[in-house]
Amino acid sequence: MKAVIMAGGFGTRIHPLTISLPKPMIPLINRPIMQHIVTLLKQHGITDLVLLLYHQPEIIKKYFGDGSEFGIRITYVTPLEDFGTAGAVKAAAKHLDERFMIISGDLLTDFDLGKIIAFHEKKQAKATITLTSVTDPLQFGVVITDKDERVSKFLEKPGWGEVFSDTINTGIYILEPEVLDLIPEGENRDWAKDVFPKMLENDDALFGCDMQGYWADIGNPEAYLEACQDICSGKVCVHIEEPRISPDSQVYVSPDAEIDEQASLNGMVVLGDNTSIKSNVSLTNSVIG
Repeated sequence: MKAVIMAGGFGTRIHPLTISLPKPMIPLINRPIMQHIVTLLKQHGITDLVLLLYHQPEIIKKYFGDGSEFGIRITYVTPLEDFGTAGAVKAAAKHLDERFMIISGDLLTDFDLGKIIAFHEKKQAKATITLTSVTDPLQFGVVITDKDERVSKFLEKPGWGEVFSDTINTGIYILEPEVLDLIPEGENRDWAKDVFPKMLENDDALFGCDMQGYWADIGNPEAYLEACQDICSGKVCVHIEEPRISPDSQVYVSPDAEIDEQASLNGMVVLGDNTSIKSNVSLTNSVIG
C-alpha cells in the first residue's frame, strides 16, 4: 500500500513558526513534524510515499531527498495551483493505481494504522474516514455513522448550534483508486466539502473507523506547545532519539546543544540544534531552537 502525505499548506494559523518553514517542517522535539508521520507509516510497513507539496517545496525535498536515508521511497508531486485537498491528490493520480492512505504531514498521532487498514478491508469500503472523539469539535468535520459503521451524516466545521457529535474526521483516509474518478482534473475540490458528500449522495461504500489513541492537529502555536508537552510527558507514543538529561525528566537536549552547569531547566524543555544556554539562565516549559 502507498501513502499520500499532504504537505502543501501555508500554515498561516501557526505564524510566526512558518515564516521561513513549511508547516510540516516545523521541528517537534528536534525532528520535523512530518518525520514523525513518516516514522509511523514505516512502522506499519508503508514505505512507498507520495508527497504532495505546494508551499516552499524545496525545503522538504532537500531534507527528505529520495527517502532512502529514512528507509522509504518518495515520489514528489507539486501541483501548479492550489487545487484543494482532493484536487491535489487527483494531480497525483498516475501514481495511485492501488489502494492508498492519505495522511496530513502536520498532525501528530500514534494510531494503529494496521487496524484502520484491516477495517477498510473487512468492510469492503470504497473510502474509510478515520474518526476520533474530541472535546471541541468546532474546528473539524463532524461525522455520524450508523450501526454498520457506514457514514450517514457529515458536516464540515459546524457552529455550536449545528454540532451533533463529538466524533470528528481526523484527515486520515483509506481510499480505493476509483474514488479519484469523482474528482475533475485541474479543478479545486475538497474531500470534506465535495467528495465525501458526493459519495453519500451516490450511496457509495463510505465508512468511518473510530480510533482510540492520540491525535492532534498542530494548527496554532498553542497546539504546537501542547504537542511538545504531550511527547515529553509520554501521553503520545512516538520515537524520540534525543536523550533526556535524566531518566525521569521531561528535558530533551540536542547532542550539539551547550548547557552551562549553572543553568536551570525545569518542567518540559526542548533544546534544539546549536542551542547555547549560559550560566544563571532559568528555563521552564520552553522550546528553544
